[in-house]
Amino acid sequence: EYDGERSSEGERHGRGKARLPNGDTYEGEYQHGFRSGQGIYRFKNGAYYTGEYLQNKKHGRGIFFYPDGSKYEGDWVNDQRHGYGVYTYANGDTYSGEWSNHNRHGQGTYIYKDTGSKYVGGWANGIQEGQAELIHLNHRFKGRFLKGNPVGRGKYVFDIGCEQHGEYIQSEQDEGEEEEEEDEPSLLVEPKWKASEITKLTLWTPHGENPPSPREASLVSSETLNPGRDMEEAEEESKEEENEDQEHQGEE
Repeated sequence: EYDGERSSEGERHGRGKARLPNGDTYEGEYQHGFRSGQGIYRFKNGAYYTGEYLQNKKHGRGIFFYPDGSKYEGDWVNDQRHGYGVYTYANGDTYSGEWSNHNRHGQGTYIYKDTGSKYVGGWANGIQEGQAELIHLNHRFKGRFLKGNPVGRGKYVFDIGCEQHGEYIQSEQDEGEEEEEEDEPSLLVEPKWKASEITKLTLWTPHGENPPSPREASLVSSETLNPGRDMEEAEEESKEEENEDQEHQGEE
């Protein structure tokens, strides 16, 4: 069902309104039979997209409002979140940064609403990875992340004016005695923080730091610190939107 302008060949061309067989509606610009230009697409489940189209696909700048109350505002390429954009999640968390093929990818900042903590750094296929800084209320961790967890050397910087240097080590898992049945895939064990020394504030160089002098450093016993389990929440928050923005292409 279509109501709007047509070309001399009878194609949808110009401004028009359409109701799709599945109950979705579109109002906006057409070119040669395709949704192209500015338009608003409303899904029957309550979600809607307002922004640019190119040949029936979201392409350019646009805002997508999801049924759960979350929204994405930014760049689209070929129906995918791609480029720069800001995603506001249903729980109030926000991510602002680079996207690739619908995933957080590149450099970006994720803010956890409940704790006020902030992750600033690299992402790969939706997961925290690369050099980054995890900022909390009165301290921050600077180091490298891999598959969402801190790994290798880094340091905690405290607002009182000191730093704790150390490294994250993947702890060994007790595999127990072997059984006859087939083994289940082993779960990743949370890495443990092994502290080495406390120093005055120093410049952070992620690829290696000059060791402090003995007067500046004081050895501390090994201990474990948890940088905050809220890092895992980001991976769950982006799952619900993946099935919401697939549009039906079969207009009449």
